[in-house]
Amino acid sequence: MASVDQQELLNGARRRFLDGDYKGAEALMHQLLMVNNRIPEVFQMLATIYYDRGQFSKAIQHFRRALDVDPTYTEASVGLSIILNDMGRYEEGKQVFQAAQKALDDAKKKQADPYVEEKLSKQHIQTGDLYFQYHRYEEALEQFHKAFALKEKPEIKLKIIDCYVKKGDLEKAIRELKIFVKDHPQHTKAQIWLGVLLYNTKRIADAVDQWEKVLYREPNNEEARKYVRRAQQSQMTELF
Repeated sequence: MASVDQQELLNGARRRFLDGDYKGAEALMHQLLMVNNRIPEVFQMLATIYYDRGQFSKAIQHFRRALDVDPTYTEASVGLSIILNDMGRYEEGKQVFQAAQKALDDAKKKQADPYVEEKLSKQHIQTGDLYFQYHRYEEALEQFHKAFALKEKPEIKLKIIDCYVKKGDLEKAIRELKIFVKDHPQHTKAQIWLGVLLYNTKRIADAVDQWEKVLYREPNNEEARKYVRRAQQSQMTELF
């Protein structure tokens, strides 16, 4: 079969895959594999189809085949990590992800690929969220730090701060949250949260100062107003 026919098969499989016609896409990809089994995208698409059908063993097998062909194929490493995490095989998922990162480093790319970094960051967030869900805050913190190193997004920094709170490291959480509020002065929820942490560590005046700053910008903010009233009534109980 001529190479042009291979490309036609691949293009046709892609179109059907993107249209949700998995049965048609699968048929074309099996034809293509008979003449060329070195296209990682084909294995990645087949793995996604099997995952959608709940055929996890076949999905894992095909994601691994894609990575055998191209260890730097990010879509396959991310997909495989997600399946392993869904199955509770967190350490395996982590190892797959680390291997993919090492392969990318070994490729010695001269410029960072924003698309790859975005995908890697999202995978770290997903893994961190799973660890957080099961109260494994140290592992969650490690994943969120890696995600933030790739993409410095405010929502990731707040996840990091929440890990410190859950670990009981309130002083570190307060320090990080003060920096966050300084960098994002319009982030009302973060400033209210900072006030709560200050209140719960008996720094009432500092807490009230944070909530009053919110009220200065948003006079009708009921949450900030509620906390100010509570502090004024000297009810020394934890707010959260």
